[in-house]
Amino acid sequence: MEGEENSGPPSSGVFADCSLAFWTLCSVILPVAITLWCSFQRSRRQVLRRDIFRKSKHDWHYTDLFGQPTYCCVCAQHILQGAFCNCCGLRVDEGCLKKADHHFLCKEIMMRSDGEPHTSMAHHWIRGNVPLCSNCVVCKQQCGTQPKLCDYRCVWCQHTVHDDCMQSSLKSEKCRFGEFRNLIIPPYYLSTISQIRKDKRTDYGKLASSYGKHWTPIIILANTRSGNNMGETLLGELKILLNPVQVFDLSKISPAKALQLCTLLPYNSARVLVCGGDGTVGWVLDAIDEMKIKGQERYIPQVAILPLGTGNDLSNTLAWGAGYAGEVPVEQILRNVMEADGIKLDRWKVQVTNKGYYNLRKQKAVYFFYGTKDCLVQECKDLNKKIELELDGERIDLPNLEGIIVLNIGYWGGGCRLWEGMGDEPYPLARYDDGLLEVAGVYGSFHCAQIQVKLANPVRLGQAHTVRLILKNSKMPMQVDGEPWAQGPCTVTITHKTHALMLYHSGEQTDDDASSMSEQEHTREQMDEDI
Repeated sequence: MEGEENSGPPSSGVFADCSLAFWTLCSVILPVAITLWCSFQRSRRQVLRRDIFRKSKHDWHYTDLFGQPTYCCVCAQHILQGAFCNCCGLRVDEGCLKKADHHFLCKEIMMRSDGEPHTSMAHHWIRGNVPLCSNCVVCKQQCGTQPKLCDYRCVWCQHTVHDDCMQSSLKSEKCRFGEFRNLIIPPYYLSTISQIRKDKRTDYGKLASSYGKHWTPIIILANTRSGNNMGETLLGELKILLNPVQVFDLSKISPAKALQLCTLLPYNSARVLVCGGDGTVGWVLDAIDEMKIKGQERYIPQVAILPLGTGNDLSNTLAWGAGYAGEVPVEQILRNVMEADGIKLDRWKVQVTNKGYYNLRKQKAVYFFYGTKDCLVQECKDLNKKIELELDGERIDLPNLEGIIVLNIGYWGGGCRLWEGMGDEPYPLARYDDGLLEVAGVYGSFHCAQIQVKLANPVRLGQAHTVRLILKNSKMPMQVDGEPWAQGPCTVTITHKTHALMLYHSGEQTDDDASSMSEQEHTREQMDEDI
């Protein structure tokens, strides 16, 4: 009896141990299995979503969180995440993506040709998710105020209308393309151009005359890799406001190919908005120079800048600002482009003997690089003994400098008005369209920093149409258009190349620009009085 009684507890202890091991194993394996299953389902959904995106005519993008209250255009349910079209603004839940793709048309970049020329098109209405603070075109009251899918928006003219105000006449009414009609390339224009080309005719002028003399279609060239990565957001916002065919991502297509759209537009009518840094602007201007070589001078566009880079000196000079971080609505940017004044900007050629030709793309500067390292080791010390400078064939006696800077625009080095300095000395005015280069020197990095905060003046060496620098030393740091290298003995010759057609933003002026202009005018008056 005692043996039987003592045999019970060990078996129950083994059972308890097995049970504990089983549940411990389950507690470990189950979360891992659930995680793997969720990961598999997520990757499966991503594959299906990408497949729909690839085959769709919509420009779908997925977001984990919408920035404003959003309702699915298919099931009308409130959604926090889902897909949206960068062209027409359609927003749907992920589960309704395939239905939306079949039931809703996106913006047509070109009307389907039926053999007849078109000069108008009907509104393209989409229901729900209208912009905040938009007003109905019928009753003038605010739209989108109800917490549900409601009201309509035209994807072309951006007009909004209440559900109750939507009438059959509005649905068939011709679209006038709204505020930016003078910047938009209508889909029926491209279909007509296609028909003209099939008929082997080139009389675009007669067609363009029907759009009025104020029609200046815009082409957007955005570098999504520039600066603060605002390019991707801008592409979507501009595609909604314009014809998507006018908006190009320079990470996917070169400026030379994108600018061929200008050849389908009336002579000297196109405007280009470059969204990027000074390097991107230089890339576009080089492509425009190629158009001139191809004999396409009549299609050369005027160039405006939306600064997305880090330095943005050319943008600063043309009053487009030192940088863009989304503080100005895209609509205002387009208004600024419409109101901008056309100017000419000098373009320069830099020839380095035994190294071939190098195009100075943005007219910024040619200077011998110095910085923190040079403050310690002073590699550019006694520059006057290592370099000879000639301005229009006349040799210039150099003081003991550590840097020589050749520039043609007002700003340099990320916002420094180098040629003006403190603005307390009479000096010849610097212009970007007079065919003259300004040549200045600095004593070192600290001197440059003083000029930046207007505590010192540069060593103004002169102005010239042709600048020649003779490097006598072994290897010296050199930088052109932000691209540095070590340069051996050579001769650097800078001559005028051509003019670029740019747009100057005359709407606003910074305090620095205003004070600079007043100082220059005051200096000019003093010089006139002395004469």
